[in-house]
Amino acid sequence: MSAKTRLGIMMFLQYAIWGAWAPVLSVYLLDDLGFTGFQAGVIYALLPLATILSPFIGGQVADRYFSSEKVIAFLQFTGGILLIACAQATGFTTMAWIMFFYCLLYAPTLALTNSVAMINLKDSEKEFGAIRVWGTIGWIAAGLILSGWRTVGGGNESLMMGGDMLFLAGVASIVMALQAFMLPKTPPQKEGVKPWAFLESMKMLKSKSFAVFIAITFVVSTELEFFYILTAPFLQSDAIGVAPANLPAVMTIAQVAEIFVMAFMLSWALKRYGMRKTLAIGVVAWPIRYVIFAIGGPAWLVIASLALHGFCYVFFFVAAFIYVDKVAPPDIRASAQSMIAIVALGLGRFLGSLFAGKIQEIFTTDAGTDWTGVFLVPCALTFLCAVAFLLFFREQGGSEAEAVA
Repeated sequence: MSAKTRLGIMMFLQYAIWGAWAPVLSVYLLDDLGFTGFQAGVIYALLPLATILSPFIGGQVADRYFSSEKVIAFLQFTGGILLIACAQATGFTTMAWIMFFYCLLYAPTLALTNSVAMINLKDSEKEFGAIRVWGTIGWIAAGLILSGWRTVGGGNESLMMGGDMLFLAGVASIVMALQAFMLPKTPPQKEGVKPWAFLESMKMLKSKSFAVFIAITFVVSTELEFFYILTAPFLQSDAIGVAPANLPAVMTIAQVAEIFVMAFMLSWALKRYGMRKTLAIGVVAWPIRYVIFAIGGPAWLVIASLALHGFCYVFFFVAAFIYVDKVAPPDIRASAQSMIAIVALGLGRFLGSLFAGKIQEIFTTDAGTDWTGVFLVPCALTFLCAVAFLLFFREQGGSEAEAVA
């Protein structure tokens, strides 16, 4: 088996684990276990929190002393056991602690798998995309497998309908732990990632345009959690009526669109329209999606609007990392990437998870959840972000580098 094939399988399993539980866990927490919206938000906030802490775990400890593939094997096997245990938990405190320790194990593997892939590819710039796309395919496959599992198990009456998404993720994690021993040998990197590296790039905020970009990225990343946490319970509500067995498969529409936009449209848009207009399309797509959610129908339009995730995520977040790489001075490019990752994937998603959960709780009564009220909040905030971006962001080619110098 070639190295590329083994790396592709690694990425497939890495994101199948995440994709098994993340899209639909909120339904289980809110409807089956009776958690409040804020409690569900806390559960989802644990992975972004762990992402902030992961440089201290993966970069400063694990991959300095052990081969990366062995570290991945240990983290995924232990994490798989915790996920299976979490599938049996029904109380908030117990589940929160188990998920917290699980996320501390899983978060470092996000960087480690990228590192293993890039180190073992001859030309990572050209070849990494073809490897990473298997991660998104794995996310989609996990949703389809979960839907098939539920259908075979008999829908709502199935004994598998409890924490099945956590159990499936746990099994996939253990499989990945075993597969890690098949990965190319990757010795420890003696120079680990500096956990405070992002501080070196703070001087880039002297550029007004870059500061605006970072502020908008932070706010939009908080609103991303409304999609990740609340879309599933919204789709399964009486307003839309997606059956529980079909829900994981329906949610994969967003990832299918993500693959299409990333593979066929991002490079084309950047060449044809440039960075500013591409980012603008991405940020404007956010309020459009939430307007459709707030209107709440017809059901087919809401389901079809999941495809907007391709533009929301790829044209804004993926393009944002490309933009930072483009404008950062070479000597602090890595730290600039660390900063945008912490802003978007760490702090933004952590606070956004708590915020989205609280908003859902505020708009929920004994009669049910007012989904129009819920989604008007991210609609308004992303609309303001779109206006601010169009008014204040200017792509000035190198001004950020000049500001740093």
